[in-house]
Amino acid sequence: MKRAIFPGSFDPITLGHLDIIERGVTLFDELIIAIGVNADKKYMFSLEERQRFIEETFKHESKIKVLTYSGLTVNFCKEQDAQFILRGLRNPADFEFEKAIAHTNRKLSEIETVFLLTSSGKSYISSSIVRDVIRNDGDYTGLVPDAVRI
Repeated sequence: MKRAIFPGSFDPITLGHLDIIERGVTLFDELIIAIGVNADKKYMFSLEERQRFIEETFKHESKIKVLTYSGLTVNFCKEQDAQFILRGLRNPADFEFEKAIAHTNRKLSEIETVFLLTSSGKSYISSSIVRDVIRNDGDYTGLVPDAVRI
């Protein structure tokens, strides 16, 4: 079974994430959306809210599981018997950052990182932009899946 982990904080999940997940799920037998927990990070949405947003968004997709984890992503991959990490790339800066992480993960384990380019119409969307729009009472509904629209 080809199993991949798509890790992130998903604070909140965006249409950019959705784009990568919908295309990535076609490449693997199972895709685990892994919500990372970082005690030092201040989130806008609780872990439970983020998990609910994702579960609701993909409730009809049997190949997707939603789990939470803390610690190194490669250790979580081993626990889940996943051979791949799926990552999305929006721009050249993402590539440089993600490349360093992928090389480190490869050094620590046998995990392969698979990169997908975010579709051009969604490459500008990030969780931090969405949070800023929400904080400033802007219309964020065109940036997130229906489940996130509060």
